[in-house]
Amino acid sequence: MIKSLQIRNYAIIEELEIDFSKGLTIITGETGAGKSILLGALGLVMGKRADIKSLYNLEDKCVVEGFFEIERYGLQPFFEENDLDYDGRLVIRREITPAGKSRAFVNDTPVTLDVLQALSSTLVDLHQQFDNLDIHHVSFQLRLLDALADNKRLLADYQGRYQSYQEARRRLAELIRRNDSAAKELDFLNFQLEEFQAAALKAGEQEELEEELGRLSNAEDIKRTLAAAFQQLSESEVSVMGQVGEINQALGQVRKFDHRIEKLYERLGAIMEEMKDMAQEFEAIGEEAEYDPERIMEVQQRLDMVYRLQKKHQAGTVEELLAIQASLQKQLDAIGDLSNEIAALQQDVQGREEALAALAEDLGVRRHAVVAGFENKVEQTLAELGMEHARLKAEFTRLEELGPTGLDEVNFLFAANLGSRLQPIKDVASGGELSRLTLVVKSLVASAIPLPTLIFDEIDTGVSGDVALKMGNILRKLSNEHQVVSITHSPQIASKGNVHYFVYKRVKEGRTYTEVRNLAPEERVTAIATMLSQSPPSESAIKNAKELLEAGH
Repeated sequence: MIKSLQIRNYAIIEELEIDFSKGLTIITGETGAGKSILLGALGLVMGKRADIKSLYNLEDKCVVEGFFEIERYGLQPFFEENDLDYDGRLVIRREITPAGKSRAFVNDTPVTLDVLQALSSTLVDLHQQFDNLDIHHVSFQLRLLDALADNKRLLADYQGRYQSYQEARRRLAELIRRNDSAAKELDFLNFQLEEFQAAALKAGEQEELEEELGRLSNAEDIKRTLAAAFQQLSESEVSVMGQVGEINQALGQVRKFDHRIEKLYERLGAIMEEMKDMAQEFEAIGEEAEYDPERIMEVQQRLDMVYRLQKKHQAGTVEELLAIQASLQKQLDAIGDLSNEIAALQQDVQGREEALAALAEDLGVRRHAVVAGFENKVEQTLAELGMEHARLKAEFTRLEELGPTGLDEVNFLFAANLGSRLQPIKDVASGGELSRLTLVVKSLVASAIPLPTLIFDEIDTGVSGDVALKMGNILRKLSNEHQVVSITHSPQIASKGNVHYFVYKRVKEGRTYTEVRNLAPEERVTAIATMLSQSPPSESAIKNAKELLEAGH
């Protein structure tokens, strides 16, 4: 429950603090005094969007703090999930800077508005005239029926299983995706490997092929050049070998006179032997050299294949290509078939789905069982509130697939007047009708749905007298189990409060301020009497106010 609300520099509020107690808190005041401003400030605590226009003083920041007691509401998991420090006493703070920057804090820890909205929605149910109310939403309508059907444990079991079921379906979809992807990858790897295997590459062959192509392409030049070398070295009349032989013969005659000449003679003899071997090789290589266009084409085609593979795989050598081939083979060996795993998971998903379907049927049966009683009770209570011909019907639609809450979707249909066609609430209910309907519905399920704090803004719109008195009785009854705050213009409703705040304007130094005062018993009599008649109130209005207050307690 909310303990207090502190507001600084918001709208026409300079600084204000309002405390809330258990039971029913009534807020009344002059038109335009700032009652709606209090709700606007509370809306900031609940995560609504901030606006720099809300600042009272544009040179100072706006701060709104809400203080709550939350020990009884089982919110520890929420705090753990969002990495927040848990304490039975909760402080929510919103700040708006003059630059328009908004910040939110939960127990002094910065949070996003999404987190703040999720948290505050479990603490405060704010019913405002013309707001987008919970009663409009089919999800909330289904929650109401589940609460009446006492489906809490069954629904928790279903939703836990549903979450596991969804996770299993996601795993199955991922396995199927991976298996399809693996099949495509397998085809691609096989295609690449087949290309390598057809190439039958060998280490070092590129260099050999390039040399052979050069030799074959230049066979005539090689033959001519080596023949000339052989001729000049050993066969011509003035061959190199002949001249060297004459020198060596001359050295032989004087070598015995100087050991250095002996060494030169030996070296020249070795050179002559080397030249003889070279001449033979010139002759042999020259005879082998032969232009072969067919072989040239074979070698060129082989090299073209090597160059193409190198370009395709961004490799520089045959050795790099062989390494890529080995890697592809390794990848191929690593790819496994997931068919067996997929089949097992499909069977698991089917089993989970069948179990969920059975739970969903149980939920549906229990929901349908409470509908008639709920519809009748709503219509009876609305009749007491001046809507004798109002009708409410819970229309069920069966979903084609299992959803987070089963196989049911429910939509409340409403007709306020005799002969009117039943239509969705949002399409037919006026503001006053919707206020009464929401009050009635929430009062019927208040003990079943955890709504710690209920705030009703002008729920008395369009009603007065005995109807307003009965609405006040409903609010008072609600306040036995929940903290209820009602902003009202109705003296009948105001008389039912445990605490009564009066909102008024005060002018100081040329500016208007909103103030709030907790009314003493005598002040309450005057305030309610004024609501009944005029200011100052008449004696009969004061007497009537006292009677209302005595009856209210």
